[in-house]
Amino acid sequence: MREVEISDEMIRLGQLLKLSGLVEHGAEAKDVLEEGLVQVNGAVETRRGRQLVDGDEVVLDDEVVRVVSTA
Repeated sequence: MREVEISDEMIRLGQLLKLSGLVEHGAEAKDVLEEGLVQVNGAVETRRGRQLVDGDEVVLDDEVVRVVSTA
C-alpha cells in the first residue's frame, strides 16, 4: 500500500486515480470505474465524483492507495 497526500480535506475519486498514477487520464478513469474495477474501502465504486477523505483506501488491480490529507 502506498499513501497519496492531498492538500485539501477531500479529493474526488477520478482526480485521485490520476494523481496516484493508477490511470493516465480522465477517460481511462471513467472506463475502469464503469467496468467496476475500482474499490473504495472494500466496496465497488462507479462514481468518478465520489469524495474521498483522509484514510480512505482505493484499490485498482493489485494496487492499494490510501488518502492522506495534510490540511
